[in-house]
Amino acid sequence: MPDPSATFDPEAYAAAATPLLGLSLDPRWMDSVTANLRVLAKAAELVSDFPLADEVEAAPTFEA
Repeated sequence: MPDPSATFDPEAYAAAATPLLGLSLDPRWMDSVTANLRVLAKAAELVSDFPLADEVEAAPTFEA
């Protein structure tokens, strides 16, 4: 399980994930990729930091 106190390092993540996903990333794009990862991490932080009571139930699933 990941350490929740660890800070997200977009450069390290991109460097590690790129070969694992079988991607070739032009080094000229690394700044743009890591900038987007920073934005996504902030958005994820908003969701994960939102307080929910233990009594909250998941929304039902509706299928057509």
